[in-house]
Amino acid sequence: MSGQRGFWQDIALFWVQLWAILWKDIRYELRSKQTWLGMGMFALLVLVIFNFTYDLRSDIVLSVAPGALWVAFIFASLLGLGRTVAAEREVGSLDRLLLTPVDRKAIYLAKLLGNLLFIGVVEIVALPVFALLFNLPLLQGGSLLMLVVIALLGALGIASVGTLFSVLTALTRARELLLPILIFPLIVPVVISAVRATTLLFAPSATEPPWLSLLIVFDVIFISVSTLLFHYVVEE
Repeated sequence: MSGQRGFWQDIALFWVQLWAILWKDIRYELRSKQTWLGMGMFALLVLVIFNFTYDLRSDIVLSVAPGALWVAFIFASLLGLGRTVAAEREVGSLDRLLLTPVDRKAIYLAKLLGNLLFIGVVEIVALPVFALLFNLPLLQGGSLLMLVVIALLGALGIASVGTLFSVLTALTRARELLLPILIFPLIVPVVISAVRATTLLFAPSATEPPWLSLLIVFDVIFISVSTLLFHYVVEE
């Protein structure tokens, strides 16, 4: 019984630590508003540029819109990922956190959830603008809900890898350049799955692979591997 009680106490302590770190990050962002505003403006700007760059006739809009949406999400996500951890490194708050007896997995998952929250808010704000600019029927047949699910799953895959490498590159002088170079090759499967799943949402096809299922599989793999590697990355 004592062993079982100790197990549940460890689980409870883990979640307390995770929530405390996550709530700290949320409060910091609510005060500064730098990350959300920058990411949101960048995503909306990319969508507007794509809309006015291409002659979006009804016969080609479905081939352009998903790519435009995910280009906006990816670059906005990288902007936020690079900023959040770098700010903590600059003021030394992350170093002080590492001096405490906090489970490193709790730190990683809290940072991951924080980044996912920031990216998710930007995505939810950008989706109505995306539907309006590209004239897509998101309110028909549950398309909006499915698009939100795809967007959040894609954001989870990007954030899982991005959180790991943002900590790795935070102390380097060329972190703004190094972070995209490290992340882009790894998130290619997530991006392809998200773009194809978004395309199939508006133009269903029976011959396509189950891209949404593949996206979920990639998310599980990336989160599992990143959680295991975070301890070694953050201690360097």
